[in-house]
Amino acid sequence: MDWLERTTRLRQWTRSGTRAPHKPLLLLYALGRFHADPDAALYYTAVERDLGRLLTEYGPPHRTSPAYPFHHLAADGVWEVATDRGPGSPGTGVRDLRAADARGRLAPDLRAALRRDPDLLGRIARALLDRHFPPSLHGELSDAVGLDPDAAGPRPLTAARRARDRRMRERVLTAYEYRCAFCGYDGFLDRAPVGLEAAHVRWWAFDGPDDVDNGLCLCSLHHKLFDKGVLGIGPGHRVLVSQRFVGHSDTARQYVVALAGRPLTGPQPGARPVSESHRAWHTAEVFRGEPRPAADTAPAG
Repeated sequence: MDWLERTTRLRQWTRSGTRAPHKPLLLLYALGRFHADPDAALYYTAVERDLGRLLTEYGPPHRTSPAYPFHHLAADGVWEVATDRGPGSPGTGVRDLRAADARGRLAPDLRAALRRDPDLLGRIARALLDRHFPPSLHGELSDAVGLDPDAAGPRPLTAARRARDRRMRERVLTAYEYRCAFCGYDGFLDRAPVGLEAAHVRWWAFDGPDDVDNGLCLCSLHHKLFDKGVLGIGPGHRVLVSQRFVGHSDTARQYVVALAGRPLTGPQPGARPVSESHRAWHTAEVFRGEPRPAADTAPAG
């Protein structure tokens, strides 16, 4: 059985690029717990807390329940659920899962395969990260679930992957004249740009193309905040800042809060700006909550 292929083809609800990372997040969480203790069962009460935090931080902007993947992942053949009454899940009801003392774990055949091939765990983790999340989040998400995908070696060649266009970074940075589109940062070291990255607006994992009109030149800080939904792009290509962001320092106010309503820097004349369809996808699937009012129109306080 090709476990790598099976785990990257989880059945998910999708519509027009809608993000539904519930099952992948639970599977990553379960792999991390298996890595720490291969024989431990994962009780729903603990999963509800831990997976709930992961969904809040890495899931879609709308609120979702850990009960959904806990129950439904078993249908993919990689997970099993049992209660005090025996094998099987009592359903997706939170109260039922708690009352039945439900616990889950990786499917027996998958656990056996992971024991036979220790590198398989890292390869599966890498494939899940590649398929469902942007590269800027891979490291911290791996840490959050207790995994180190870098230890697995090269990324696996699976159907979940497609070739990236290595020229995208150069094209995007050139279009934005090597300046962060949000803050204008333009650092160089020995004539090479440093701390500047080409960010996908519509994530590559969700069929975002390697095109200039799906890219932004961003500094490392603002790339991370863009992929976490703190920042976005509003109508008229102005910066959105989430009301959920909290920062009390002068630095947070200067480099995040004060960006609200500011027009993007670039692209240069003749280069294609971010397309409306990609902007709308990011606003719907990544940006968190409602945007703050423009910094120069915010009420005094």
